[in-house]
Amino acid sequence: MGNQIKTTILLALLTAVILWIGHLFGGQQGMIVALIFAGAMNFFSYWYSDKIVLKMYRAKEVTPQESPKLYEIVSTLANNANLPMPKLFIIPSETPNAFATGRNPEHAVVAVTDGLLRLMDSDEITGVIAHELAHVKNRDILIGSIAATMAGAIMLLATIARWSAIFGGMSGDDNEGGLGIIGLIVMAIIAPIAAMIIQMAISRSREYLADSTGSLIAQNPNGLANALEKLGAYSKRIPMKANPSTAHMFIVNPLTGKNLMNLFSTHPPIEERVARLRGEITPKNQSGKSGNGQAKNAKAFWDQLSE
Repeated sequence: MGNQIKTTILLALLTAVILWIGHLFGGQQGMIVALIFAGAMNFFSYWYSDKIVLKMYRAKEVTPQESPKLYEIVSTLANNANLPMPKLFIIPSETPNAFATGRNPEHAVVAVTDGLLRLMDSDEITGVIAHELAHVKNRDILIGSIAATMAGAIMLLATIARWSAIFGGMSGDDNEGGLGIIGLIVMAIIAPIAAMIIQMAISRSREYLADSTGSLIAQNPNGLANALEKLGAYSKRIPMKANPSTAHMFIVNPLTGKNLMNLFSTHPPIEERVARLRGEITPKNQSGKSGNGQAKNAKAFWDQLSE
């Protein structure tokens, strides 16, 4: 229920932004065109956003023969979580990282980088994969995939607006929605604002819950905790070329720059995630008192797996 509401709100916000861009391009007629475009994007992102994200990172599907160790780990964990076996992709990047995508558990994909497979041991890889399968189980991957596609569409429209202005698109009556100098300024800031909306719409609590349920799927929290420490260290030493609109999909934030976007990161601090996994701190419940709300949620999830 929570994910459905968040998805609806996210799509409504991004659709509104697209309509606004349409008005800047061509007034009421532009809004109608933008509305049709938004509807098409919503439909398209539901069915094809996973393919777009995988292509964006040049991910290649691998077979059991090509990566038997990885397949064995994923197959065991999927069985633990009562999930269908997802498709496996490898991203050609030296930076260790991973994400899951797909519209539902039956069409799920888990993608890992070359760097993750080279730099992590079996327990750490198991922890990372279990975290991603927890996202699949909780159906977090749909909102992440749709968010990435819609944000990419808005950034594309912003780029078109800039080029339109350069080649004469600055003419027109602002009252009718012509893209004047004000419209150009708006387009210049639309993309980062859209990315912030997406990042703020994806709750950090999902990462905490995916960590806790993932450790239960793997039946070992230390593997994920050790992996997170390595991921944090290597992501700073080996930066990854990542699109800001898809940063929220990865297990750790691939954006390491000291820019404003990092203030709105959807990823909790790695140190706190590790401490929770190792039982060094307990999360706060909604009343602000120390409690075990996340642990109870994870236990309830695990009980469902055992049914």
